[in-house]
Amino acid sequence: MKLIVTGAGGALGTAVANLLERGGHDVARIVMRLPSDASPLIVECEDLARPEAAAQAIEHAANRLEGLHGVLHFAGAFDWRPVAESDVAVWQVLFRANLETTLNVVKAALPLLTADGAIVTVGAAAAVPSGAGMGPYAASKSAVARLTESLAAEIGAGGIRINTLLPAIIDTPANRAAMPDADFSAWTHPDAIAEAAAFLISPASRAIHGAFIPVTNAVGR
Repeated sequence: MKLIVTGAGGALGTAVANLLERGGHDVARIVMRLPSDASPLIVECEDLARPEAAAQAIEHAANRLEGLHGVLHFAGAFDWRPVAESDVAVWQVLFRANLETTLNVVKAALPLLTADGAIVTVGAAAAVPSGAGMGPYAASKSAVARLTESLAAEIGAGGIRINTLLPAIIDTPANRAAMPDADFSAWTHPDAIAEAAAFLISPASRAIHGAFIPVTNAVGR
């Protein structure tokens, strides 16, 4: 399969892209900044929240792949902020990073996908219900879920599928540095989430459409 992974410079996006490549797929990685040794299948896009930039990056990636079967959108952002300590700017940043990037990537990909193509996006297990300090983040990820619901209803008859993963805390170096006293064994490894993403993008999940899949279990890390 010919696949695009966004956010491929981060820990989770890297894990997803690596797993898909090990599975024999052709993967174009969209990153914020090109590494010095970038291959032709690494595409730079500094801001996927800009519609024209996202469209250009997706088009370039699909052209380099010479086709497109699926898109896995793993770009996003997190911020822990109590509502009373937040301002509109914080909410706007998270909506831009989480909702607007998803919207732009999905809209750019739809005309390029094969008739049986698939899209995987990322919500958050912490969005329903939300908790203390999670208001801005949970609201932006809830918006991603509503996008998935609406789009699933709109495109289902055409054969393209969209599903959303719902992770909790992911066991990444950045999260370990931010929460050094946490119980890391309770977190989910990026590789486990990558395996779920690989299934959702594959023909084996052809009956799954418009679903929200929790990926929060640390067993089998």
